[in-house]
Formats: sequence, C-alpha cells, structure tokens
Amino acid sequence: MKIENLFMEIEKLGMDFYTGVPDSQLKALCDSLMSKYGVGEHHVIAANEGAAVGLAAGHYLATGKPAVVYLQNSGIGNAVNPICSLVNDKVYAIPVLFVVGWRGEPGVHDEPQHIYQGEITRELLDCLGIKNFVISKESTAEELAEDFAEIQKEFALGHQCALVVRKGALETDLKMKYKNDYTMSREDAVKLFVDYTKERDIVVSTTGKLSRELFEAREERGQGHEKDFLTVGSMGHSSMIAMGIAREKKDRKVFCLDGDGAVLMHLGSVAVAGTEKMDNFIHVLFNNGAHETVGGLPTISEKIDYLKIAEACGYENIFTVKTEEELKGIFAKIYEAKGSVFLEVKTSLGSRADLGRPTTTPIQNKEAFMEFLK
Repeated sequence: MKIENLFMEIEKLGMDFYTGVPDSQLKALCDSLMSKYGVGEHHVIAANEGAAVGLAAGHYLATGKPAVVYLQNSGIGNAVNPICSLVNDKVYAIPVLFVVGWRGEPGVHDEPQHIYQGEITRELLDCLGIKNFVISKESTAEELAEDFAEIQKEFALGHQCALVVRKGALETDLKMKYKNDYTMSREDAVKLFVDYTKERDIVVSTTGKLSRELFEAREERGQGHEKDFLTVGSMGHSSMIAMGIAREKKDRKVFCLDGDGAVLMHLGSVAVAGTEKMDNFIHVLFNNGAHETVGGLPTISEKIDYLKIAEACGYENIFTVKTEEELKGIFAKIYEAKGSVFLEVKTSLGSRADLGRPTTTPIQNKEAFMEFLK
C-alpha cells in the first residue's frame, strides 16, 4: 500500500501531528514524515514511546485533535503506563491513533528479541482496550477507508486505535539519506575497543548494529564472545545491566557501549549510574545523532551537551573523541582514572551493507558470559 493512502485517511480525520520512535518496519512512514514535515510543528521524534503518548495527550488537550503515535511493537511496553493511566477512557478518554510496526509476526522470520513480542502484539493491544487493524501488502485503499470509519467511531468514544503494520506493507518512492559531519565509523571505533580492552574486562553492548559490529570484530580476530553481553533488545537498558554487573565485580572494568538514541530513551539511568560513582564503570556513548539501526532518522543529540549531562549526573572522568587517533589515546587515561568514566565517541552515520548478525543465540551468549564472569 502506498503511504499516500494512509496519509489521506489520517488527514480526513483532521489529524496533523505525529510523534513516536522510528522503526525499520515503518520506514516508509518515517521517511515520508521527514520529507513532508522534518522535525517541528507537525512532527516530533520522541525520546521513548511513553513520552510520545504524553505528547499526543498534550496535543489533544490543546487542539481537540487526536495525534498519531508511531512505534515498533517492542515499544508498547514503554507506552503501557500512559495508555492505562492517562489516555484510557476510564481516565481522560483521549483518542490516539497508534501505528505499530509488527516485528516478529508469527510465521515471519525475525530476530530472537522480536519473537515473543510479535506473538503477543495483537493480544496485548486487545488487553489494553485498543481496537486494532492489520495493514498488509494485500490491503486495499477501500479496506483502509473502512478501517478508518471504525476508528472515527472509536475516537468519538474517547478510545484509542492501532494500525498494526506487517513487514513490507507500506511503500514509498522516497529515498531519504541521513548523514552527519563526523569521519570515524562506529565499526572502526568498536574494533579499537576490542583491541585495547584487557583480558578480564567485561563489555555490555547496546541493541542494534553496535552489537552486531562487536560480534563481527571478535569473529574477525578469531576471538570468542564470552566477554560481551550483547543486549539484543531492551533498548536503553544496557547501562543498568552494566551497572548491575559492575556493582558485583568491583575488581574488573565494565564497559557499557551505548548509543545516543538508547541513552535518550531512558536518560534517567545516566543519573543513577553516575551518582553511584563506581570506580570500575566506563560508560561509552557512541553518538552519531541518529536512530541508525531503524532507518537513520535524527535524534536530538546534536542539540544537547552529553558532557555537561554526565558531569551533572556525577561522573568523575569525562572525555569526548571524534577521531581514531584521539580514541587510541584515551584508553591509557581510562585505565589510569580514579572513579567512574563517561566517554563520548562521535561517529559517522552508516554501516556496511553486508554487516552480519550474531550466529550464537541469546541463551548461548548468556551462558558463556556468565561463565566468563566467574
């Protein structure tokens, strides 16, 4: 289905504000929003899905018009609280249209972190009282119009509705390209961490391409993967996983390799980790200013100062680098530092087209990692 058909039905209901967290399955929608609106009056890329629901509620209160919230189905969890305690018809009865990318749909091959979420997506929406409609490659404009007639009735009752989008269901002719001005690739930076970290160091890496690059760097060097916990899902929680380990393994350095979109999603965790003041905790922020793994849409990272945030949150040693030479020179300072470390690594936007995926399962990763921690 052409994305224009979806926009037409949305506009018929008077909706003109979009917010959410990008998803690769919704790339046609996300790229079209960037082409049509950019980020501004009609479109805000939220820090997380729950925050997007809050924005949608505020928009409705100010204008009387429902908003569109787009998200990957894994983000429903972040949105459950405001769905139940804010917009539900037993509370403020605020209509919202959710557009949900259906990762892990039963019968469609996907990554391990999406399998269970995919199985329960529609069941979970039903449990939340959100009437939901599926958009597939075979959906017609007439069927979509019928769905929106039902959505309009639900909105009149203060209910929320969801369009659950199957893989490849939405199409656009747009070919959006996103970039920044930095020259060091994230993959090259990741390789330096593999080369410069020490034998007993522990690594926790964030979800997405960074973990895939870390896995491939180990493979390229003929190394095992037991040192690394590859957080394949749970976006934004790698720092807390790393903190939980660092508190128990005080005699070993724990590196958290994080991403800017993930850090923004749960920024409060930076405060919790920073105020803990752990001597063995190194929080590394790979900042390319984008949600690259799910399409490349921008984050707000170019507009904020992570170094000041880290300082305010209690990190005791704070660094930033943007070239390989600068990064090579920082490792000695990390190992000499007394107290917690926050390192921002500014990288270019983009990755290899043939970037592989881990060939081990999450369970195998967990078991080897826990053995290494012993």
